[in-house]
Amino acid sequence: MTDSAADTRTARIATAIEDRIGWIEVDNPARKNAITLDMWQAIPRAVDKLAADPRVRVIVLRGAGEETFIAGADISEFATLRKDAASARAYEASNAAAFDALRNAPLPTLAMIRGFCLGGGFGLAAACDLRIAEDGASFGIPAARLGVGYPPTAIADVVRLLGPSRAKLLFFTARRIGVQEAERFGFLDVVATPGTLEAEARRLAGEIASGAPLTLRAARAGIDALTARLTGEELAACQALAGACFDSRDFVEGRTAFMEKRAPEFTGS
Repeated sequence: MTDSAADTRTARIATAIEDRIGWIEVDNPARKNAITLDMWQAIPRAVDKLAADPRVRVIVLRGAGEETFIAGADISEFATLRKDAASARAYEASNAAAFDALRNAPLPTLAMIRGFCLGGGFGLAAACDLRIAEDGASFGIPAARLGVGYPPTAIADVVRLLGPSRAKLLFFTARRIGVQEAERFGFLDVVATPGTLEAEARRLAGEIASGAPLTLRAARAGIDALTARLTGEELAACQALAGACFDSRDFVEGRTAFMEKRAPEFTGS
């Protein structure tokens, strides 16, 4: 990773761009990539930075190093930054902004998971469009063991993916589950064998990046519309995105490349 959206001696959110893939790296190795308040606040800036770069077609969220994804929020800060209801509301606003940034990013998002994916890390992964994990990863929401209360904005993505009963199971028990159960619950889309996670994540991200950007945006908006209670105006906006695909240069390129039996070269216009 080369650039950084937030940088301190011990914790940062870093960004990099490689082969049309924008990387967001959660880097706090001393605390198993736990996220500090400054890091929560940096995530939306990192998403905006990558989304604004015309080279980027897909965003991948990862943890630094080879051992863990994100072990949750940095609990060492709670005594001062999340010590009561008032301070918790301010802290949770930063959480919500990070989840919103990934959920509403104009580009497809992918969480690349190894090791611990807990608490806030689970929430960030849930806010992404897709999730790939290495066999041996561990998932859970330990709030019930910490006495932490999550507002609806912090759990909406988890409930959407798992359904209410399984979401309650994880919240009520604070248990940890492995990749097979996470896949069965509908949380994971792809499971990689040990040692292949990054290669598989790059392959999947590359597949996504090769698609027509306007089509991906319209598909994402339409799918999200069907899993949410949107207003007529919001549904009309989704329809407009789909219609714009047919007026695009990419549509001409896509059908021409198909007829010519070659790979299309999409520009997002």
